[in-house]
Amino acid sequence: MKLYLLPLFLQVIGILVIIAEIFIPSLGLLSVIALVTFFYSLYLVFTTISTTAGMVLAGLDIVLVPVLIILGLKILARSPLTLKRELSKQDGVVSQKEKLEAYINMKGRSVTDLRPAGMAQINSQRVDVVTDGEYIDADTPIVVTGVTGNRIIVENSE
Repeated sequence: MKLYLLPLFLQVIGILVIIAEIFIPSLGLLSVIALVTFFYSLYLVFTTISTTAGMVLAGLDIVLVPVLIILGLKILARSPLTLKRELSKQDGVVSQKEKLEAYINMKGRSVTDLRPAGMAQINSQRVDVVTDGEYIDADTPIVVTGVTGNRIIVENSE
């Protein structure tokens, strides 16, 4: 068997393992395996072939491995594993309920204890509400003082 076949085979295995690391989340285990195969391959080249061949292979590793990682990430961006469509407001995707601002200054009653979050009955609808840190008992009159994102902020209206 030729002396250079095993180190080249190990280099190819290391590159394939790095590409697999991009697609398979392994918490770095595949990266460690790839590093071990690269270092063992370089060790074999330096000890069995020559120092010059080892330096050439190390230089190729320094150049090719980052290029292959970038190439793998570009392939990942086009693969079915990634989200193809951007979720945007123009497409009708919203992350919060619409028109929560209509609740401002409305009165209601707390359904549960608000410590500081809980449920309230406002405008004959049960909604999640939050106070500014105060504790409000259940079945207490409340008023909506503000809306921030999905949060309806209330306070005691007694």
